[in-house]
Amino acid sequence: MTQRIALVTGGMGGLGEAICMKLARMGIKVVVTYSPNNAKYQDWLKEMAGRDYHFHAVPCDVGDFDSCQKMVEQVQKEVGPIDILINNAGITRDMTFKKMTKVDWDSVISTNLDSVFNVTKPIVDGMVERGWGRVINVSSVNGQKGAFGQTNYSAAKAGMHGFTKALALEIARKGVTVNTISPGYIGTKMVLAIPKEVLDTKIIPQIPIGRLGKPEEVAGLCAYLASDEAAFLTGANIAINGGQHMF
Repeated sequence: MTQRIALVTGGMGGLGEAICMKLARMGIKVVVTYSPNNAKYQDWLKEMAGRDYHFHAVPCDVGDFDSCQKMVEQVQKEVGPIDILINNAGITRDMTFKKMTKVDWDSVISTNLDSVFNVTKPIVDGMVERGWGRVINVSSVNGQKGAFGQTNYSAAKAGMHGFTKALALEIARKGVTVNTISPGYIGTKMVLAIPKEVLDTKIIPQIPIGRLGKPEEVAGLCAYLASDEAAFLTGANIAINGGQHMF
């Protein structure tokens, strides 16, 4: 069987890195995107290569449709057709709605939600034509339950799942699945940078399992959704949050 190709947006660091590593261990060829102004992407590639993970990286502004078109064309030319898409890129601009500016709103909606359209649009038709594909949208527990100071982020992450359900219906008979995962608090560098006192007194007590999630646990879920065994699962939003929010 031809080696499958996965594209992971926001794949450098944190959750994206764990997903890339897991997919690579499955024998999948992994391509990551990086922001055009990220001068450290080569350092990351070297670090990964030193751990025997050989990734391909392409520049892309996921909030810009033309940039995404060019990125996909480059991947198809240099690596091959994309079989698995992980829409993982995201940012936060947290503050109360009273203090939030239009720029704060637009930047989060652009990077977290518009990007899902921008990146998926030039890829999904090829999946349909080949009769196999996986689209996995990385949302958040806060897209399900809301979060103080995150009207922009919660709206974007909730919108991702609406996109998932509608697209899943359109292409369900074509061998292409579309699913959402909604992680809770995961032990990435960003979360671990939160003061320990805040983690121990405010965040972890909300999690029935009593700890942060591991990036590898979320990566394992992505790996399953990207597999042949997940062919009957589409249009779902899978919560992986330690029981913090059940619905």
